[in-house]
Amino acid sequence: MAGETLGVIGTGRMGGPMAGRLMDAGYSLVVYDTQSEATAPLVKRGAHLAKSPADVASRADIVLASLPTPDIVKAVALGPDGISSGSRARIVIDLSTTGPGTAKLVAEGLKAKGMTLVDAPVSGGIKGAVNGTLAVMVSCPQTTYETVQPILKNFGKLFYTGDKPGVAQTAKLANNLMAAAALVITSEAMAMGVKGGVNAKVLIDIINASSGRNSASEDKFPRSVLPGSFDFGFTTGLSYKDVRLCVDEAEAMGVPMVCGAVVRQMLAITNAKYGAASDFTSIAKVVEEWAGVQMRG
Repeated sequence: MAGETLGVIGTGRMGGPMAGRLMDAGYSLVVYDTQSEATAPLVKRGAHLAKSPADVASRADIVLASLPTPDIVKAVALGPDGISSGSRARIVIDLSTTGPGTAKLVAEGLKAKGMTLVDAPVSGGIKGAVNGTLAVMVSCPQTTYETVQPILKNFGKLFYTGDKPGVAQTAKLANNLMAAAALVITSEAMAMGVKGGVNAKVLIDIINASSGRNSASEDKFPRSVLPGSFDFGFTTGLSYKDVRLCVDEAEAMGVPMVCGAVVRQMLAITNAKYGAASDFTSIAKVVEEWAGVQMRG
């Protein structure tokens, strides 16, 4: 309920806006991030600054985490001075994308300390985090889901995937693979069209009125590729991490990932050429260079 104290660990590009929405809803926050500039705007609004993840979990009823990699999630949840060392919180909501293996490991580690993991990765980017229009995939015990629903609804639309940790992560990885795949194939099709003489803006309009439309043609190309800004708001390094996790998990399940392996390789090339901090729409720049065209309009 609004008014209870929540902890938020990781208040960066995604966690910061989500924390802000919780404050807008009337929750009192205890926040922690390794970067002081990430917590400063929230502290200015009245959030309380903690000195460690354990401190957050000792001062809040429910802890939310929005972190970049599986290793960081494991360290923050289970490491020295981590959430599991806190004395108050009994529910931990992980909004990060870690893959099902990490979610299961963290869930077991927290369970040993009397805490329950809510596996709740989100999709929709920074814009969705700011506007509260994220897709929130959730797996946790049903009774816990009923407890956290009012909190998670502040972020967007909820999708309950079941009671086992890691199921929501599987759904998130499947989505992020498709998002990256759409960007790769749209880049190739657009490069061919532009090199063949079609205006880039006209071709995007044609695709979006036809059967080839997808998330890249409808959103990423108009916003970040055609203007040449390459600033959609999701880094190449994170996309590469998510697709690697997806392909690895699929292979472990015995599910073939023929297209997925190609998408992973395209992200590996983009990551090597433009760096992990580059925007993942830079995939289109790789294709532009190979094709000898520029897709602008």
